[in-house]
Amino acid sequence: MICPSPSFYPMADIAKPYSPSKSYRGRFAPSPTGELHQGSLVAALASFLDAKAHQGTWLVRMEDLDPPREQAGAAAAILTALEAHHLYWDEPVLFQSQRLNAYADALARLTHLTYQCTCTRQRISDLGGIYDGHCRQRKDIDTAQVSATRVYIEPTSLVQLNTVDDIFLGNKANPLDNSGDFIIRRKDGLFAYQLAVAVDDNYQGITHVIRGADLFDSTNRQRYLLHSLGYDEPLYGHTPLVMLDRENKLSKQTGAKPLDNHCAFDNLCHALVFLNHAPPEPISTSSDIDTLLDWAIRHWQRARVITTR
Repeated sequence: MICPSPSFYPMADIAKPYSPSKSYRGRFAPSPTGELHQGSLVAALASFLDAKAHQGTWLVRMEDLDPPREQAGAAAAILTALEAHHLYWDEPVLFQSQRLNAYADALARLTHLTYQCTCTRQRISDLGGIYDGHCRQRKDIDTAQVSATRVYIEPTSLVQLNTVDDIFLGNKANPLDNSGDFIIRRKDGLFAYQLAVAVDDNYQGITHVIRGADLFDSTNRQRYLLHSLGYDEPLYGHTPLVMLDRENKLSKQTGAKPLDNHCAFDNLCHALVFLNHAPPEPISTSSDIDTLLDWAIRHWQRARVITTR
């Protein structure tokens, strides 16, 4: 592939790297429900570049908390794909399936805010998707009933966590009452995504969460849990999504093809073009991944990322 060579990157251009920041810790956290595709590569690459441009540490976390949805061999395939694209992580991969005791401890620390809920998905759907606190004051739920654990959103937090100061999107509304009190342990006993992410971001000392815009709506729920547990929160940045069409993002659910690891250079070029960082010649024709990534790290500019398409 020959990447487009835009005029804003003449060959003489030598961008200044960001100032060193030893405290920067970023992460890429895929779920092993399938192999990586071009959309997930964009998210991984943005996270990697932002960390490396800040001379920070980049981690990989495997969010393998949902066995019914996981695909056999997907975790290994994801790591193989990252290595094929030379997106190397700096510390051992963290598997959430090995962190169940930590989530249980966090749940125990939140008992002052939690309650059991037996409401069905259909009931909540009939409410328009916003939980109304129906089970909050119920006294007739016993331990024999199948129930989920919800966390009560304190009214003061509805005001304090109304927006997100996003690295790419700016200050954007993200009201906690968009969904109401939310689940942190499911009816099947599995810990919910929101709780595990908050606990692990603190455990790994994550300072920057760079991820796809499809996860923006989760941000203030995760911030709420971090605050409730007494943890510091990271900075958040949500990158644009690769779309299949005007309505649907490219995803495993929409039939996205797995990355071809034999075309890693081309895949990275496409991802850089999407992030508005198209490299010039001879970088774009070198076919050398390390040369390409070195250029991308030195020229990474958050302001260049186009968030509206």
